[in-house]
Amino acid sequence: MTTPHRPGDAKAALRESVLVRRRRRPEPERAAAAAAVATALLRGLAGARTFAAFVPDEIEPGHGRLPAVYTQLGARVLLPVVPPDGRELAWAVDTGRLAPGRFGLQEPVGPRLGATAIGTADVVVVPALAVDRSGVRLGRGGGYYDRALVHVRPGARLVAVVFDDEFVDELPAEPHDRRVTAVVTPSGGWRDLAGAGRAMS
Repeated sequence: MTTPHRPGDAKAALRESVLVRRRRRPEPERAAAAAAVATALLRGLAGARTFAAFVPDEIEPGHGRLPAVYTQLGARVLLPVVPPDGRELAWAVDTGRLAPGRFGLQEPVGPRLGATAIGTADVVVVPALAVDRSGVRLGRGGGYYDRALVHVRPGARLVAVVFDDEFVDELPAEPHDRRVTAVVTPSGGWRDLAGAGRAMS
């Protein structure tokens, strides 16, 4: 099989391989990773007054621990809401109650705050399939977070959560990609990424 040369094709191939690997992870490994990720996020998010996060699905790191653990921080936590149509996330304050939404994803119960609410966050914790050392993030390809991150205020920290083997040296990148400024992995904890955080020129 030839390696795709276009970034979009390379990303699609990587997504497929990462998702296969995630589905094959043993449950004890997932549980240990969730505990480690939750501990690292609690430390890294301490002091944040408002932050945006997400609800991990069953194969994502943090499932079963997040977002419930955030109640220990006493912060205002925004969680995403996938709209019934379109591809721009809305947000709602986490009150501890979740319900199934579009695509079966768990989302907060409560008033919707609109797409620009993410701009009130000091820190944004984003899902990812992989992250490289320069902060390039591989998402699932739907474009929801590409659109959401446009509304993030200047200076806000962007943190991606991945398994250990998904933090890699280099990923294919495109001009619209927004780099994250930190990565959280089960073994490495919270790591700041120097020089990351801006769209690539």
